[in-house]
Amino acid sequence: MKRMEWTGMTRDHVNFSLPRLQKIAILCGLFLLAGCIKAPGTARDQVIFLSEEKEIALGVSAFRDVLRQARLSANPEINEMVNRVGRRIAAAADKPEYHWEFAVIQDDQMVNAFALPGGKVAIFTGILKHAKNEDGLATVMAHEIAHALQRHGAERMSRGVLDQIAQIGMIAGAASGAVNPQLAMGAMSAYGVGVTLPHNRKQESEADYVGLKLMAKAGYDPREAVGFWERMSGCPRQMIGKFCFRSNAAIPEFLSTHPSDVTRIRQIQAWIPEAMKFYRPRENDGDSAIDPNTPEPQAPAQTSPSKS
Repeated sequence: MKRMEWTGMTRDHVNFSLPRLQKIAILCGLFLLAGCIKAPGTARDQVIFLSEEKEIALGVSAFRDVLRQARLSANPEINEMVNRVGRRIAAAADKPEYHWEFAVIQDDQMVNAFALPGGKVAIFTGILKHAKNEDGLATVMAHEIAHALQRHGAERMSRGVLDQIAQIGMIAGAASGAVNPQLAMGAMSAYGVGVTLPHNRKQESEADYVGLKLMAKAGYDPREAVGFWERMSGCPRQMIGKFCFRSNAAIPEFLSTHPSDVTRIRQIQAWIPEAMKFYRPRENDGDSAIDPNTPEPQAPAQTSPSKS
């Protein structure tokens, strides 16, 4: 009988017997169980192998790198507003072991924001035109803070470990002859769409859900989240998902890491009644409107180059 060859290896070279594969499967199962926890706020099953202390250390290090390389906004009004909204939401999050920090990165073309483990949050000025007011800003900041609270970064890193384990198992099975090589390659090709990407969409929806409650507890109207995500879609309300598409909106949702605009807005609308139970309007301090076009103050001329 002709010896099976796959990617240049023979069965004799690999020597993966069925008992050995069973042992690998058992060890992988134990490894998986050891990392199972419940997500705060939703009780969703998570698999996280990274300790929270290590995760926070990585987040702090990455945030410091970002701050060293980015151009930070010098606009005092925008900085004060972002920090004010961030502090209120962080207080609602009740995670004092996170040393919360908020930064504004000057980039009007970047419509984005992010949160790193340990409560490090950055807002790009490009997203302010979509925020419009403090409630809109609270929507995006609460969403990002929810990512940090739910430990989504550590979960994605752990998911990468599981992806590698699954691929190794497929390779081992194909090399041993227990699995058809073509089926193994097909399974690995489908694995990214069938498992990894939906997992990321689940995180995005979870951040929306938890974020709505956070902004409500912080005194921001969760109903404003609908308007924010409608503005982010770039389409008039009645045209979202119909004849108006952003550059990436035509991608089928099952191939995207984020929920479609229609799915996200419908989910938020369904969750608003629950979030409203936590809503207590904050005192009106006259700081609601955001004007992203406010010019930055000019820095004084330097007589000599600064040294870092």
